[in-house]
Amino acid sequence: MKIADVLKTKKVSLSFEVFPPKKKDALESIKNTAISLSKLTPDFISVTFGAGGTTKGYTSEIAGVIEQEGTTALAHLTCVRSTKEALEYIIKDLKEKRVTNILALRGDYPKDVVNGECVFPSGFRHASDLVAFLKKEGMCIGGACYPEGHPESISRDADIEALKYKVDAGVDFLTTQMFFDNDMLYSFLYRLQSAGIHVPVLAGIMPITNANQVSRMIDLSNAYIPKKMLSICDQFRNSPEAMMQAGIAYATDQIIDLISNGIRGIHIYTMNKPEIAQAIIRNVDEIIKAVNVQTEKAVK
Repeated sequence: MKIADVLKTKKVSLSFEVFPPKKKDALESIKNTAISLSKLTPDFISVTFGAGGTTKGYTSEIAGVIEQEGTTALAHLTCVRSTKEALEYIIKDLKEKRVTNILALRGDYPKDVVNGECVFPSGFRHASDLVAFLKKEGMCIGGACYPEGHPESISRDADIEALKYKVDAGVDFLTTQMFFDNDMLYSFLYRLQSAGIHVPVLAGIMPITNANQVSRMIDLSNAYIPKKMLSICDQFRNSPEAMMQAGIAYATDQIIDLISNGIRGIHIYTMNKPEIAQAIIRNVDEIIKAVNVQTEKAVK
């Protein structure tokens, strides 16, 4: 099923994300993780592509397993170190596995570039280039967005302008980078509306269940960490069980607030931990169900 169709029929969608292993001997474990997540009946599960194009061979394989489990898969695809022929091969492989949804990304610029290496051999230097290519293949296309601005953007206005260009190229929906202050998202959505960007936006939620994750989150996304989250990490840093419970509670509070304010989709970065996703679902499943049932009654 195409995700764009799901978003048209549901008031609130719920999705997860997994990432491929760095080594092949862990592949079966990640497949089992994907199967466990599928049993939680999300609307879709996305599979990342690997930094700098690494582990890309596993993305379609894991996505295929997800589809076999009866859950819609969203495969990430990047421009970095991909030839046009390689992209065509991956798309063909995905189609054979009945994967029809792709998150189009430029990809993180690799840190191990050698002199003279062409990082974008396909000629696609931006996600918008890849979007136009995928549109011709009949794929449902997702795009990434950054509520606090892309780390490489010179300004938030420039970031919105680039995002508008990507959406106009054919993006069907957007998924945000992780954020920990909902007001950041609400402000961002207002700016999107003002810029004429009206595709569905799914809110990316990262449960912080380990205090050491915070510094990494800042490095990855330049996200603002609210004082409340910093206090939680300081208080429970040396108690893993308490930190996990507090992190799940914080993510739950975020999600409830988002749904209460009309956000259409929740995308949980699971870090390949089904137990965390399951704990969050226990906290919000009736809330999501109630909103969707109300919408169905209103339509009838």
